[in-house]
Amino acid sequence: MFGPRKPRLLIAKPGLDGHDRGAKYVAQVLRDAGFEVIYTGIRRTPEQIVATAIQEDVAGIGLSLLSGAHLLLFRRVIELLHAQGADDIVVFGGGTIPPKDIPLLESLGVAAVFTPGTSAERIVERLDELLCVPA
Repeated sequence: MFGPRKPRLLIAKPGLDGHDRGAKYVAQVLRDAGFEVIYTGIRRTPEQIVATAIQEDVAGIGLSLLSGAHLLLFRRVIELLHAQGADDIVVFGGGTIPPKDIPLLESLGVAAVFTPGTSAERIVERLDELLCVPA
C-alpha cells in the first residue's frame, strides 16, 4: 500500500541571505512529494550545514542562494563534505544563479541547479532521478 520511502533532504540558506520564501516553498513541495525535509533556516555557515547533514543522515543538501555568493558557498559545502567522507550526499540548489555559472557549479559537483521559474514538478522529477527513487 505504501511505496518506498523517499530519502531525507536538508534545505539550507547559507550566507547572509535573509529572504527564504523560495527555500520554504521548495521544502514544502518536496514534503508534499514524500521526501522528509529538514529546513535549517537562514544565515547558516557551510560548516553548520554539513554538520547537520551528516548528523541527520541526509541523502541530499539543497542550497538556496540569492546573494551572489553561490560559487564560493557551493564550493565550500562540497569541500567540507569531501573532507568528512560524505561525498555520497547529493548537492543541489537554486536561487538567483546566472545561467553562465551553472556549468561551473556542475563541474564542482552540484548535481542540479533550479533557477526561478523552475516548476515544482521538474524539481521533484529531477530529485527523484538523482536519488534513485522509483516512480
